[in-house]
Amino acid sequence: MEYKINDLSVSEKELEVTYAYDEIKSNIENEVKKQTKNIQLPGFRKGKAPIQLLKKMYGDSLEYEASETVAANRFNDISKEKHLHPIGTPVILDIKYKPGEDFYFKIKYEVMPKLDVKDYSGLEIEIPDLKVKDEDVESEINYVLKANSTNEPAEIVGDDKNYILDVELTRVNESEEPIEGVKSQNLQLDLTTIGIEPTILQNAKGKKVGETFSYSHKFERTEKDDKGEEKKVEDTFYFITLIKEIKKINLPELNEEFVKKVTKDKVTSVEEFREGVRNDIQSTYDQRIEEMIDNRLISLIVKNNDFNPPASIVNMYVEELVKKEEEAEKQRGYKKFDKNEAAKQLRVYAEFEAKWMFIKESIIKKENLEISDEELNELAKKDAESTGISVDKLMNYYKSSNAGSKLLDKKLFDLLRKKSIIKKVEPEKYLQKEPEETK
Repeated sequence: MEYKINDLSVSEKELEVTYAYDEIKSNIENEVKKQTKNIQLPGFRKGKAPIQLLKKMYGDSLEYEASETVAANRFNDISKEKHLHPIGTPVILDIKYKPGEDFYFKIKYEVMPKLDVKDYSGLEIEIPDLKVKDEDVESEINYVLKANSTNEPAEIVGDDKNYILDVELTRVNESEEPIEGVKSQNLQLDLTTIGIEPTILQNAKGKKVGETFSYSHKFERTEKDDKGEEKKVEDTFYFITLIKEIKKINLPELNEEFVKKVTKDKVTSVEEFREGVRNDIQSTYDQRIEEMIDNRLISLIVKNNDFNPPASIVNMYVEELVKKEEEAEKQRGYKKFDKNEAAKQLRVYAEFEAKWMFIKESIIKKENLEISDEELNELAKKDAESTGISVDKLMNYYKSSNAGSKLLDKKLFDLLRKKSIIKKVEPEKYLQKEPEETK
């Protein structure tokens, strides 16, 4: 046997093999015999027709078909002997078989890529310097107050926002004339909603049940012109609103009694409550920033170490993503789901995920990162205090679950952050950057 391995990419290879006819003759004959067991000729029982008669009828086609099976079997043998470690399903690219002559075949197969990762340290990243503002705290406190509010009927909309309106909304043209074919709809307008159309707040003030007010809403959309170039277009919608019911929102007073009630006596003063709200918001911001840093690091590292991942692994990711998307669509109440279209749309993301999986493993190996039993034990002690479960039981659970993988991921990102140059910029400046720079 003679063989040669061609490197097509970090994850694709070709195996070219040549056998002397005597080396595969018995394999071909055995495969032909297996095929003849399923052939039935007139005058013979199934599988009992003489081989010479079959060869006379089918020529060398039986041996050609058998040669494909022999090639696949020999590939498996060579893979084990030479430690090729193929993944997925190998593809036969070429077979040259002629009775009595050398047997040649070429098979393409995939392997787990071995990457020499580079350029994952010294990366410069800009992130928004998110700090809690006083208005953020007040907005959250107002949300808590509203969640504990009561409603009562009212006859007129007052000067503040604390009103809920049941209305009949009709879309009209700029002259406030009805649009043919457009039906009115009943809905509820909560004037405390963040981002509510300002003209609603302005024009609803002083209105009573049974009265109407008008408002307009502008929004931008993108469309292509005759040359195929995108341009922004502004549309304005006009509405007439009939007030059918008004409810006044009565907010509770922010005092010690209220604070004790909503925190179940964990907080006893308004100042402490306000400070706790501020800390909670900042904690959320900090977590969001960490996620932004990690996502940006992943994006840059994959870009610096781009490669073609094994198609079989990508397909596995696509299947998982499509399955999750299908389940999500069912929960939303959608009955129709195009798996093929979803697979097309999700493939780019699946390829990215596959790339990062291999790159991540390579960095972990290169940096000799691992999670020791001592580290798992420390986690178990910490969790035992909060859960009441014994350390031994938690250790057994961690070792049988992916808790170690999560800790290893955390250790990896801690390392990557330390190796990076992270600059904080004003949120406004960050938002002005190009989309691809802020992923």
